[in-house]
Amino acid sequence: MQTNAHGGLLLLPPALLGHVWPPERGVTGLRVCKQLRRDLMLNCSRITLVQKSRSTLNQSTCLEDIRRLPQHMKVSLRWKEKNEATKLAAVVEECKGLTHLDLSGNNIGTEGAGHLAAVLRGCKALTHLDLRGNAIGVEGAEMLAGVLEECKAMAHLTLCSNRLGAQGVGVLARVLWKCEVLARLDLSTNRIGVEGAGRLAEGMGKCTTLACLDLSENSIGAVGVRRLARVLGDCKALTRLDLSVNAIGAEGAGILADVLGNCTALARLDLRQNSIGAEGADSLAG
Repeated sequence: MQTNAHGGLLLLPPALLGHVWPPERGVTGLRVCKQLRRDLMLNCSRITLVQKSRSTLNQSTCLEDIRRLPQHMKVSLRWKEKNEATKLAAVVEECKGLTHLDLSGNNIGTEGAGHLAAVLRGCKALTHLDLRGNAIGVEGAEMLAGVLEECKAMAHLTLCSNRLGAQGVGVLARVLWKCEVLARLDLSTNRIGVEGAGRLAEGMGKCTTLACLDLSENSIGAVGVRRLARVLGDCKALTRLDLSVNAIGAEGAGILADVLGNCTALARLDLRQNSIGAEGADSLAG
C-alpha cells in the first residue's frame, strides 16, 4: 500500500484510483477499492481525503470507511469544491478518536466554522487543529472560541490567513489560556494590527505552556510590540517568537531589546523585513 510523504494513506474517489495505484499491481476497479479498505482497517494512522469534484464525491463510502478506523487517528481533509462545509463536518463528526485535524485551504468560511464547532465538541482527544486559509472571520472565531475552551488536550493551533482582525483575535485571546497544554499558536497574516496585539497580550500572560508563537505579517508596528512586550516576560515557556513583516522599525527593536533579558527560554526571534536598520540591530545586540 502506498503512503503519502507524511506516512499517511491517500484515499481517492474510485474514478481517480488509476492515477495513483501502481500499474504493476495489476488490479483495478473493485479489487483496488477492497485493497484500499483492507489497508485502511489494518494500517492507517493518518487518512487524507481528496475531493476532486462534486460528481465524484461519495460521502457515504468515506463515512463507512472512517467508522471502521482505529482510534487516535490523524485526518487531513481537502475539498476542492467550495461550500462543502456540511460534508466536511459530517466526516469529522465520525472521528471520535481524532487527535490531528487538518482542514487548511478549504475556504470553509463563517458557515463552515459553525458546522465545525458543533462537531468538535465531541473530539475530546484533539491535540492538533490546522484551519489556515479558511476565511472564517470574526464570527467564525467566536464560534470556535466556545469550543476551544473545552479542548483541554489542544497543543497546536494554526489559524493563519483567516481574516480574524483585532476583534477575532480578541475573542480567541479570552479563551486560549484555558487550553491548558497549548504549545504552538499560529495567528500570522490576520491583519490584527496594534489593537489586536493589545488584545492578544491580555490573554498571553496566562498561557504558561506556550512555546511557539507566530504573529508574522500582522502590521502590529512598534506600538503593538510595546503592548506585547509587557507580557513576554510572563511567557516562561516561550522558545520561538515570529514577528517578521510587521513594520516595527528601530523603535520596536529597541522595545524588544529592553525585555528580552526576561525571556529566559527564548531561543529564536524572527524579525525579518521590519526595517530595524543599524540602530535597531545595535539595540538588540545590547
